[in-house]
Amino acid sequence: MNLYEHTIIARQDTSPTQLKQIQEKYAKLLEKFDGSIVKAENWGLLNLSYLIKKNRKGNYIHFKIKADGKAISELEKNEKIDKNLLRYLTVRVKKFDLQTVYFGKKEETKEQ
Repeated sequence: MNLYEHTIIARQDTSPTQLKQIQEKYAKLLEKFDGSIVKAENWGLLNLSYLIKKNRKGNYIHFKIKADGKAISELEKNEKIDKNLLRYLTVRVKKFDLQTVYFGKKEETKEQ
């Protein structure tokens, strides 16, 4: 089993329930091909660097996946035809960083 980090950018007008359905849809697809999602993060609505299909913002969803290459190719094949998605990116990694939260709310600490 290989380790992958996979990020999806959904359209800006996608509702939170639709985002949840997208996340569940691809989780089931990976399970069908003997893959598993180790961690799923919803990064929220972020600005895009440039317009993509007339969208200025996108909803980012990030997965940490343990799967074979065949499962990833099936995942990308299904994402290619999904009208709710703007972009996707899969990167193979050697190990996961499960502690760092990149787009979470930062807690304010009082230093005296």
